[in-house]
Amino acid sequence: MLDTVAVENYRSLRRLVVPLGGCNVVTGPNGSGKSSLYRALRLLADSARNGAVNALAREGGLSSTMWAGQGEKGPVSLKLGFAGEDFGYAVDFGMPQEGNTAFNLDPQIKSEAVWAGPVLRPSALLAQRSGPAVLIRDADDGWRTVATLRPFDSMLSELADPQAAPELLALRERVRSWRFYDHVRTDSGAPARRPQIGTRTMVLSHDGADLAAALQTIAEVGDAGALAEAVDDAFPGSRVEVRCSDSRFEVTLRQPGMLRALTAAELSDGTLRYLLWVAALLTPRPAELTVLNEPEASLHPDLLPALAALIARSSERSQVVVVTHAAALVEALRRQQRDVNAVELAKDDGRTVIVGQGLLDEPSWHWPARG
Repeated sequence: MLDTVAVENYRSLRRLVVPLGGCNVVTGPNGSGKSSLYRALRLLADSARNGAVNALAREGGLSSTMWAGQGEKGPVSLKLGFAGEDFGYAVDFGMPQEGNTAFNLDPQIKSEAVWAGPVLRPSALLAQRSGPAVLIRDADDGWRTVATLRPFDSMLSELADPQAAPELLALRERVRSWRFYDHVRTDSGAPARRPQIGTRTMVLSHDGADLAAALQTIAEVGDAGALAEAVDDAFPGSRVEVRCSDSRFEVTLRQPGMLRALTAAELSDGTLRYLLWVAALLTPRPAELTVLNEPEASLHPDLLPALAALIARSSERSQVVVVTHAAALVEALRRQQRDVNAVELAKDDGRTVIVGQGLLDEPSWHWPARG
């Protein structure tokens, strides 16, 4: 489980060190930095797939994503990191060196570090990269160079040798298990509204196209009781049925007083979105970290308590981060789970801050040095 996420110089996040628990909710007014924190988490996950450089380039390059307010002078640097009780990781992106290339929007990775425990210390370092060279701490506490990487390749994604770098491999696989759901489609042309070829689906896809197969998988090999309870909480007396015809699966919802079940094409946006969250959060294969961005979108306020109960249940098996505008969802989550970690963001002189977090409240955090 992650205890801390740290970001420096990303959009309005001049320096933000966020404490995390098992169930986390990030709130704040429009423009307070919630979306930036969500994107920063996605960039960290992209690092494990060697996609962070591409993602930053798609945002217009490093200069477009950097903190734009007043601050200290120094090298251009965008830093991202996380830590838990067992491992920590940080990466530092900088501007590319001038040369004969057309890829001027691609930032370069200036340094990376993996360490044991929640705080970076010299004695806790397991692997470090400064410039192109990647060094691994060996059994006698010395250092050996195991790879030389190009400036756009991450050591977290490129080093997969279980003998040379077992810690990096283990951390990479954990980060790759993180799941992000952001504005899954519920419009009239949404894939979830149409019958789809169905196979066992342990994890709902990011676009929700395999909703029917995911729900059927939960019913057969997951927690069928939790599925029935989640649907009944939101729509009393209703139940989900999955029709199977010629290997095509289709979601239907049978409701009291209706002569027939409604197909996915007939469901309201809010009803379909809620069923998508049911499939995502009751997965038979829970992720180490699940991040939901504005899950309340399109939902009727009456559905928020049921959504909160669903999130609370999921947080018993997976660390959950919810980014939301809805105060009612936050309150419902607090009623469902006493130890929910509420992080309220605000703007102070253009930079994002955590409301109520003083200097002594901020988790301990140190960045790796550039070579």
